[in-house]
Amino acid sequence: MNGAQLLIACLENEGVKQIWGYPGGAIMPVYDALLDSDIEHYLTRHEQGAGFAAQGAARSTNRTAVCMATSGPGATNLITAIGDAYMDSIPLVVITGQVPTNLMGTDAFQELDVFGISLPITKHSYIVENADEIPRIVREAFELAHSGKSGPVLIDFPKDIANQPTTEVPLERPQADLKPSVKVPDCDSEAMRIAKTLIGQAQSPLIYAGGGVEKADAVEDFREFVQVTGIPVVHTLHGLGGLPGDDPQFLGMLGMHGSQAANLAVQNCDLLIAVGARFDDRATGKLAEFAPRAKAIHINLDPAEFGKLRVVQSALSGDVGANLKALSTPLNIQAWIDQTQAWKREHQFQYDCPFDSIFAPRLLYDLSQSLNDRETFICCDVGQHQMWVAQHYQFSHPRYHLTSGGAGTMGFGLPAAIGVQQSNPAARSVVVSGDGSIMMNIQELATIKRYQLPVKILLFDNQALGMVRQWQQLFFNNRESEIDLSDNPDFCQVAQAFGIPALRAVHRDQEPEVIAAIKNTEGPLFVHALIDRTANVWPLVPPGANNAQMITTDIDTGIAAP
Repeated sequence: MNGAQLLIACLENEGVKQIWGYPGGAIMPVYDALLDSDIEHYLTRHEQGAGFAAQGAARSTNRTAVCMATSGPGATNLITAIGDAYMDSIPLVVITGQVPTNLMGTDAFQELDVFGISLPITKHSYIVENADEIPRIVREAFELAHSGKSGPVLIDFPKDIANQPTTEVPLERPQADLKPSVKVPDCDSEAMRIAKTLIGQAQSPLIYAGGGVEKADAVEDFREFVQVTGIPVVHTLHGLGGLPGDDPQFLGMLGMHGSQAANLAVQNCDLLIAVGARFDDRATGKLAEFAPRAKAIHINLDPAEFGKLRVVQSALSGDVGANLKALSTPLNIQAWIDQTQAWKREHQFQYDCPFDSIFAPRLLYDLSQSLNDRETFICCDVGQHQMWVAQHYQFSHPRYHLTSGGAGTMGFGLPAAIGVQQSNPAARSVVVSGDGSIMMNIQELATIKRYQLPVKILLFDNQALGMVRQWQQLFFNNRESEIDLSDNPDFCQVAQAFGIPALRAVHRDQEPEVIAAIKNTEGPLFVHALIDRTANVWPLVPPGANNAQMITTDIDTGIAAP
């Protein structure tokens, strides 16, 4: 074999069934080797689309996914998707072509130092210097990507190494399911003793749970812990679904656009149990005043998170599920439960908006109540619609909510939904996007058409960069700067030009029609929903404020927040 053929053989050996990518000169030997492989390659229309499609596959299956591009601009077009995966701990193996080794460092055509560029945003980066190294590098890449705190690993593959003869063969696989082989550190017994004491003494404990619960494969153990203890729960953006959205103990998402009940509970609890969360600024608000009355227990797979932003009384590393089981005990906290339920009733979202236009929160809530007939993944872009989804769509499990959290990358949703659909063909894959985000990777409508994917796209169009407009309204004296998108194309015509049926909705009476179409249409569908330009996301914790200092009213119009 040559190096390219050995690379493909090693990927097959790791159980890879799908690759998303875009060919070019330096990666061409690998694409030639793919012709003799059973691995399915999906051609996206931009390398960033390939990276996000691979993310969709990885996030929805909890398995390492693979994307590929050529050198130079092909590789740099993957960088945003790699950075996004790094911020959200998504396991990817990213393969980039590179100029021949004798040309590296000479400013050759399409040569860029992707190894150097990628180092801060990968768990590890490799340059293959000899074809005989390929089996070891591929094995290490997959183990690193999906072990401990998962994330992306890059393999930069020079063209002459791809053509180099080799007699090496793939390494024997120790495991058949791509699960990590690296052991997580054991929990400290003294930290466990302290945690048990804190929980036993707490009068108003609160669970603050993030995406690490699902990544640690601990959702069922988490739910059992919540049920046994009776402790109320708030979730981060990526934690949503850890406790089902309709569970009585769930108070909502916390933080900048969290629910009032969730933020009030955080600010008044006396013990904060952080599970799979990292005290991110969007969740904590003013960190010095976050949960000011509370002692804290931090349970996390990654010990590097301990003490990074908040000093805690007990830090529990190791197996998240096992730690939760060890801490499970019934508690007598009925007065606190009653108080949190009173906040939840008093500040519940209202959906009787007086406007005749489409009301995004109501449509999303009703959609979540309807799409329970089969497995449904919501792939959400970034902006106001992202926060409305987080607030109003009731998720039954974290894996069904895919969005760019740490990086906040516009253009994520459409290609991610493609990867979800191709990896979960029996499931329903729905994109929720805005008129700003959709234009970032709208070329991937061609990918949907090419592979006849039944992806559903719900586009909220307010003819503005809505989140930026809202901040300019509230914090920049309503001085609008470069947020006008009133020259948007006719999105229905755009979808139809790609061969995708389209539906336009402009009136609240059409909301049931939209939901029925998304639920019952067999093939792809593009729904263009026009919403009020002035609609804002409420509540909102302003910059520099603590989570109890929420803005809940539109200060210009006097309209109460829903």
